[in-house]
Order: sequence, then structure tokens, then C-alpha cells
Amino acid sequence: MPRQRALNQLACMSQNLEGSMLSNKKTTNKRKKRGWVDDMLNAENTPSDLIHQWSPNHKQLCLNPREKENDMVPFVLSRRSRRRKKSSTGLSWDHLPDELILRILFCLPLSHLLRTSLVCKRWRRLAFDESLWHSVDLEGVTNMAAALELLLSRGTRRLRCPRTVIQELTFVNMSPVQVVQMDLSHCNVSSESLEVILSRCSTLTHLSLESLELSDRILHHLSQNPELIELNVGGCAGFSPEPLGKMLQSFSKLEQLNISWCEFGSDHVKAVVANLPSSLTDLNLSGYREQLAQEDLELLVERCPNIITLDISDSVLLRTTCIPTLEQLMHLKHLSLSRCYQIYASSLGDIGEKITSLRLLDAFGLVHDGRIFSKLYEVKRVAVNTRAISMVARPTPVQTDVHSMWDRRCRLRLHY
Repeated sequence: MPRQRALNQLACMSQNLEGSMLSNKKTTNKRKKRGWVDDMLNAENTPSDLIHQWSPNHKQLCLNPREKENDMVPFVLSRRSRRRKKSSTGLSWDHLPDELILRILFCLPLSHLLRTSLVCKRWRRLAFDESLWHSVDLEGVTNMAAALELLLSRGTRRLRCPRTVIQELTFVNMSPVQVVQMDLSHCNVSSESLEVILSRCSTLTHLSLESLELSDRILHHLSQNPELIELNVGGCAGFSPEPLGKMLQSFSKLEQLNISWCEFGSDHVKAVVANLPSSLTDLNLSGYREQLAQEDLELLVERCPNIITLDISDSVLLRTTCIPTLEQLMHLKHLSLSRCYQIYASSLGDIGEKITSLRLLDAFGLVHDGRIFSKLYEVKRVAVNTRAISMVARPTPVQTDVHSMWDRRCRLRLHY
């Protein structure tokens, strides 16, 4: 019996051995022994006792071929763990701690980091760790909605995405975001989607929304960022004077403000001048040809005596009589009066003597006489007409290939 049981087990383990001597021999012997029994059992008047006597015993299914049939000890079926291939050096990625893998992933560019997230669940968790997504540059990306929601939920603190296309946003996570510096200049985004983004921001220190369509509600959300230092809303539209004044009142630490060439009326300009914080040092208020008047400039100088950079270009209502008002700014280093056609160029020749701190004077369209250039430069060391474009509160230098944001590069950048 033991030998027959072993042969039966071997036959079960080798099902593909058809036509072998073992299989043929066993089949022949069974047919010889049971041939006459089958004839008897097939008879019509065969007693039931005889049928049970010659019927084969029902065998229980042996799930484990190595288990003895008479052994009634319970057993548990389990999946054998996959054996890990041993490295030739004795080390494996699975043995490295998370801190070391994070340090390695920190050195990868954005495209490679996204590929590593597809390796396994552990690497995906590490690839999207908050420490790796601290600073991201996605300039010019289309279909930005899903990526933007992922970045803001991953704790990104510096986000640069000018000239991107942002579709309608529906954030699932309603918690506040941690972004501190954000550049959304010249983006293709609706005011509703922009409101969804800014409604979750409360820790902003640097923000650029140049040439975007804003709203009164967006200005209300911006006022929830009291730590704001630099704000660029040049070329924006869609908001009224009263929310604009309330927003500026909430920025007690604001140092640089670019609010040039907006769709303003005289009420907007007066709301700006009347609510500028005293901490302001750099101001771009250019582009208001018939809105910025002499009394507005006097109020501006009174509220912001520590201004270092002032751009009031294209203000055709300003006359030569405004020069004594500007001379009260004792810390002024850069003054722009380009295309202020009612200011005579001859009145600018002695401006360096009154404002001893002045180093740059932009008067495009006014100064054509070389003698004024030489007098200002040789006597007072004042450079004339050196900067055609103002850089106040702008995150990136204009007309350059530098992909930085407020003098710092983003760590992760999408290359094309």
C-alpha cells in the first residue's frame, strides 16, 4: 500500500507523462481485476449490498501532497513570500532608509522624478514628498489645472507658472495652501479659477498677477495676506476703487508695488495714493495720462517719504511745478519721468543737486540735449535713460532668458 500510494502521488505530479510504462501498466491491471466485477455490477438484479461491497472507497482530496492521509492535524494554506534577489554587493534599494532615498531623489530633475514615481508604491510616496516639491517652475504648460491642484496640495512654497493655460478648477482639498511666492503673470485663466486659487492663500509674500482679469472678491482674498512684501498687478482690470483701497490698507509690510497701466479712472488713482503704506520703497504708477494729477503726487510723497524707486511715466498732467515736490524724497535713487511732456527738460538739469541720492533718471521723450546728459553724469554721477522698462515688483527680468523668480531659481523645472 505505501508503494502504491507513492506511485499514485507521482502520477498526479506528472500529468503530462502520457503513454509512459507506469501509466499503461496500472491501467491494464485495473481492467483485468475489475473486468468481471463490472459485469456483475451492471446486471439488472444485483443486490445493493454487493454493490457497496465492491464499490471503491471515496478518497478525500489531499490538498497538500506531502501530508499524510491519516494525519488529521489542521493546516493553513498560505502564499509563499517572493524571494528577493540578493545583490552582489550585499545592499538593496529596499534596505535604504527613506531619508537617504529622498536625498537621492532631491538631485533629480522634474522629468526623472516623475518617472521614479512609477517604480513602486514606496517610491511613489517618496517621489511626491513635500520636501521635493518646495520650488517648481512650469512656465508655458498647457492643461495646468490637475498639475496645479497637485502642487498646491503637496506643500509647494515657490510656484512659477507664467504664460500657462489653467482650466476651470474644482479643488477637492479645501485646506489652505502653503505657497509663499507665486508668479501667474500673463496666464490664460478665468477670474473664477483665479479666485479659487487665491482664496486658499494666506501666507503670500511675493505675488505677480500681471495682465490678468481680477475682481472685487479676488482683492478681498488678497487682503488676507498681511505678510505681502511685493505685489505686481500691472495691466490688470475688473475691480472697483473701494476694494482696491481696502486691500492696500491691509498691506502694512508692502515694499514694492507695480500697479501701472491698469484700466483706472481718476477714482482708482486717488484710492491708490490715499491708501499706500508708509513702508513702500518702490512704486510703479506709470501709464495714467489723464488720471494722475499734481495733488495726487503731493499726497503720495507725503504718505511714502522713504521711496527709493518711483516711476510716474506717461503722466501728461504733471508739469514742471512737480519738481519741487519730488525733491522732498531724500532717499530717491531712481526716477522715471518718461513722456511727461509738460515737464521741461531744462528743469531736470539741476535735479541732481536737490536730490543728492539720485543715481538714475529716465526721461525718454524729454531729454535730447547732450549737455544735460553730460551735466548730470559728470557733476552728479546720474545716469540718464538707461532703463526703458521698470523692474518694480516684477519676478523675472524682462527680455531675458533667465528662468528665475525674484532673484532665485526654482529647483524643479519642466524642460521642453
